[in-house]
This record gives sequence, structure tokens and C-alpha cells, in this order.
Amino acid sequence: MASLDFDSVSKSYGGSVWAVDDLTLKVRDGEFVVLVGPSGCGKTTALRMLAGLEPITAGEIRIDGQPVNDVQPRDRDIAMVFQNYALYPHMNVYDNIGYGLRVRRVPKAERHARIEETAGILGLTGELRRRPSQLSGGQRQRVAMGRAIVRQPRAFLMDEPLSNLDARLRVQMRTEIARLQRELEVTTVYVTHDQVEAMTMADRVAVLRGGVLQQFDTPQRVYSDPANLFVGTFIGSPAMNLVEAQLIQGDRGTDCVVGSYRVPIPDRILASEAALARAVGGRIAVGVRPEAISVADTGEGLHGTVVVSEALGAEVLSHIEVNAVPIRSEETSFRRADEGGPITSEARTTNGGKTTLVARLLGGAHPPRGAAVSVVFDATGLHFFDLEDGHTLLSAHRSAASSIAPRR
Repeated sequence: MASLDFDSVSKSYGGSVWAVDDLTLKVRDGEFVVLVGPSGCGKTTALRMLAGLEPITAGEIRIDGQPVNDVQPRDRDIAMVFQNYALYPHMNVYDNIGYGLRVRRVPKAERHARIEETAGILGLTGELRRRPSQLSGGQRQRVAMGRAIVRQPRAFLMDEPLSNLDARLRVQMRTEIARLQRELEVTTVYVTHDQVEAMTMADRVAVLRGGVLQQFDTPQRVYSDPANLFVGTFIGSPAMNLVEAQLIQGDRGTDCVVGSYRVPIPDRILASEAALARAVGGRIAVGVRPEAISVADTGEGLHGTVVVSEALGAEVLSHIEVNAVPIRSEETSFRRADEGGPITSEARTTNGGKTTLVARLLGGAHPPRGAAVSVVFDATGLHFFDLEDGHTLLSAHRSAASSIAPRR
């Protein structure tokens, strides 16, 4: 087992394209960390630099406190599991699992014992004489895992290992991988674009965008206290609803005004949130999770019309069109400091000031398509963001969010 450190690590191609920019994070001994983000965010590049398969442009990577920038991949004592399994088609399962041991000249008796033990852990004992072409996708993934486990490395690196499996197998395999990691207690860094995998498997999640680390925390904290608009909408399914709002000081306290709907903000929230209090009188972005929305036939709230109802058995996702200014998180541009100044927001009003909110409702009682409804927000479940830079206005991650702009 080992700790893994990225210390201000960057990777550029041709000196102008930065795949990873000033990445700093520490993976603790025995921890399961998931790097998650959209395609092109730098997560696989970060993993390959850790493995020694990509040279580093700047910064330092350490394993157990020892710098490894100039250490060859074979000497780092880490094992990598690839997306395409990378099995030898002419070898059977036994030889595929044991290939790395044979290359390292591990004695035959010890090699046999370790292969048998690994096959038992993975449920492959009965498949040892079969070739990869005779196995299912899930079995091939287990063989790839076995080849990593049998080496008894200090760390596992996994690059989207489940992306080639169907939905049912992905659910099964992510449970097995999480179980194995906890049983073996091996430090693991896992790359995926699937935020469900990240949330269900990780001890901590590192969210990347454009090569820049956006947030690094437990799955629950990343979900409940997102550092910025991007994290808020990327993590969670369905995505967080975003609308433009104004904070107005009234006779009875402060209201968050969305369209014609005024949501009272509890005084205790403003008293403990200095950045939010300073935003009173101005416009902000408000995020609300689908489960923090309730719907009534009439009454106070944001009036709208149900346009789509997605019945999912125990729950229904109700899509409701309302009069409110939408915020598009993908339009928040995280630009480099040498390419036009600080982080900027380019939120736009579209569709005549209308937007569609998604509410997560119980499956037994929900308004039908075309129904006129009133949408009500849970004030304690609202998330507040700066319209200019997209950073949270809540203190949980305010200091960290202010430092995520790339320094280059």
C-alpha cells in the first residue's frame, strides 16, 4: 500500500494545450479515489502520468513520499487496469493472470499459488484453462483485475475499466471492484466519466474540468456542498436546476426572488454566510436539486406547466416549464489567466426567459402532462453561486473555490 501525491502537476502538448493544469491532490494510503469529469478534462492524462506512461511538464509526483518523475513505469510498483482489458488472446486465463509474475521471474510454485488464490478471490477458478475469446465481458474484466491483483502492487490504477460493459454488468462489477478494494486495502485511483460510479465507489472524488481540479472531497460533500456551478450540475442525476435570482432585503427579512416567486431566506443562513450576505441587492445564480422541489395544484410558488413526466416506478421526474431566467453551467468559461484575465461567466437568457425545472416526486401522486402547477423550493436546500465566476457563495467551499483558476 502507498500514498500518492500530485504536487502542482501540469501536462502540456506543444506548450499551448494544457491537458492538466496545476493539479495538487493527495491520495491517502489504502484510499479509493475517483477522478471524474467530462471527456477531455485531463483525468486519464493524470492517471498516465502517475503510472509513468506520460512525461510531466511541471510539478512532482510522489509515491510514499518519494519523487518518481524520473522513475520508469516498471519500477513504480503499481498495476494498471485498462479500458480494453489488454489481455493476450493466445493465452488462457491462468497464463494471462500470471504473465507479470513470469516476467519478474517469480518461482513457479509461488506463481502457481498466487494465481490460484487470485482466481479464487475473483471467482475464476473454473475458467483458468479458457481463453479470453471464450469469456463474457464481465469475466474478461475479472481477468484484467486478476492480472493486477496477483502482482500485489502498492497501488491500483484503473482507467474506465467498466465502459465496455452493458448497464447490468457495470452495476455488478462496480460493486465487486469496491468490495475487492476494501478487502485488499490497496490504494486505488479510478478514472471514469460516469458520476454514478464516482458517487457509489469512492472514498473521495476529484472533479476535473479543462485540466483544472474543481473539487476534491467525499461523494456526499461534493453533492451537498458543490464548490461551483460546474460541480453542482455535473454531480447528481438528474442535474441540479439552475436559475437566475435576486436577493432582496424586505421588511420581514431577505427574499430570494426567482421570477414572480419570493423564497424567504432564514436569517440564520445569512448570519453565517458573509459572501451571501454581501450579495443582497444583487443578482446571483440559484441551484436547487430535484428532490428539494415540491409541487402543488395551486398556491404560492413559481407557476408553471408540466411538459414531461418520466415514470420510474417508485418516483417520477416531472419536467415543469416556468417563467425564470435559466443559467447554463457549460457557458461558465474557466479561462487561463494569460488568455484574457480571471474566470468569467457568460450566462445567457434564452427561450424568452422560460426554463424547465425537474422535480423528483413520489410515483403514487404526480401531476399529469399539461397540468398547471405551483413549484415550491425548500429554502434550506438552495445553493447560491456568484454569477460572475460561478463559485459558491456558501462558506463550506468558498475558500477552496476561489483558488481553482489555473495559475499559468
